[in-house]
Amino acid sequence: MNLTLKEIAGIVNGKLIGQENCVIVGVGAIQDAMVGHISFLGNKKYTHFLKDTKASAIFVSEDINVDEYKDKNLIIVKDPQLAFSKMLVIIDKQRLDKIKPGVSPKATLEETVILGKDVTIGHNVVIEDHTVIGDNTKILANTFVGSDVVIGKNCLIYPNVTIREKTIIGDNCIIHPGVVIGGDGFGFAASGEKIPQIGHVEIGNNVEIGSNTTIDRAAIGKTSIGNNTKIDNLVMIAHNVQVGENTIIVSQVGIAGSTKVGNRVTLGGQVGIVGHINIGDNVMVGAKSGISGNIKENQIVSGFPLQPIKEHLKTLALIKKLPDMFENIKKILKKLNIED
Repeated sequence: MNLTLKEIAGIVNGKLIGQENCVIVGVGAIQDAMVGHISFLGNKKYTHFLKDTKASAIFVSEDINVDEYKDKNLIIVKDPQLAFSKMLVIIDKQRLDKIKPGVSPKATLEETVILGKDVTIGHNVVIEDHTVIGDNTKILANTFVGSDVVIGKNCLIYPNVTIREKTIIGDNCIIHPGVVIGGDGFGFAASGEKIPQIGHVEIGNNVEIGSNTTIDRAAIGKTSIGNNTKIDNLVMIAHNVQVGENTIIVSQVGIAGSTKVGNRVTLGGQVGIVGHINIGDNVMVGAKSGISGNIKENQIVSGFPLQPIKEHLKTLALIKKLPDMFENIKKILKKLNIED
């Protein structure tokens, strides 16, 4: 990164107060940024850092009193955090631009593999028969891609990912280290005999999958993840699950087989979901909740057993009072000469 404040103000459509030729080479948090960095004030509780920050410039909101900070270079914007994130995008793009297209001589590709334009294949990548990789996709070191896989354009697949046979992945997807897509579903007959899992996984466009998440292949048919869905680290999605579009799944969620999750759903951390149920569109589920039945659309729920969020908060408040209530009950029983 090497931009003047005048250039940055133009990028974020902000108003610059200060030295327009000041050069910014990096970013930092307001409390520990250094000279040459740009930072932001997104939360007013951090305002006390503004006077002493070493940052060469700060994104601030439109309600700031600039007269108090005449010695600072300020860029006034509607949303300081959003403006700052645009700087992070620039830095991240520079990082990715250093990964040059080409196939490593240490990679192993079967003759029937089809590569698009400007594809990157890293060291020790293995790609099996009849797989197709789209333009500008990057597959980094030690990743395995099975046979008959289709991966779209502009995808970024980090090291040590496993993508098993017949998986379909859309455009603009990001898959982080350690992800396993298309592993066998957990299918066994009552006798204990393994039920072969012969289906596949389909992932839409603009999906991001966090490190060490697993998405199992279907027993038959498909396991599917909709467009624009974002999945955190350490999530387990079982066979034949269908996840809708624009859904957010936070770390350590587990979804059992054949469950359907709607569009624009948010699942908080460590939510557990049984199999063969439906979760409607626009549902929000609080962290550590257990879902054992269908949820209709447009609800906010939490807890186990699951409750509407307001009822759940009331329950939590009562639980805190239980020790005092128990002591009071003991006193009442004693006065009544009733053994507890």
